[in-house]
Amino acid sequence: MTSDRRPAATGDQVESRAEPDRRLELERIFADEAAFRAWYDVAARRLYAYLFGRCGGDPTLAEDLTQQAFVQAVRHRGSFDGRADPITWLIAIGRNRLIDHFRQEEREERRRLRLVVREIPVTDGAVGRSGAGDERADIVNALNRLPAAQRAALILHHVDGLPVREVATALDRTEGAVEALLSRGRAGFRAIYEESDDA
Repeated sequence: MTSDRRPAATGDQVESRAEPDRRLELERIFADEAAFRAWYDVAARRLYAYLFGRCGGDPTLAEDLTQQAFVQAVRHRGSFDGRADPITWLIAIGRNRLIDHFRQEEREERRRLRLVVREIPVTDGAVGRSGAGDERADIVNALNRLPAAQRAALILHHVDGLPVREVATALDRTEGAVEALLSRGRAGFRAIYEESDDA
């Protein structure tokens, strides 16, 4: 007498079934205008909130990066492999756009430094506090005054929680270089933050 019992599905088998389901879900979203609008309303809010907190509280930049991420998602939707849900995939695209922005800022900073012989002095009124006790504003101001590479390393490592190895890959640097960026960034952030705290 043979048994009709089948072996239980392994974790890999369950995941392989989930991946096509997510791909089909995204295909349905992009195929139907109403479904896309509903998804866009939810996804855009989450992506914007993610980017806004990581780009110095600049609403224009957060909006630009949100739009860039959506354009890239639409153009490359065939690359979605279904291992994450569609919004998580979109946020990963947004993070890459933010990294590209930091890289561009760093290139521009290097170009300006080559043109300027001496450091540009920072006046006492260059960055003001938005109000006494406004800790978040002080943090944003301190981050914004750091060089782009240091700011990117701090945000990816301390805010997003990426390990140094992944930050190094994202910024196209060695792990040692990222450790140095983090060390200088923390020291610079602390000095700027304490300066604003004493103001």
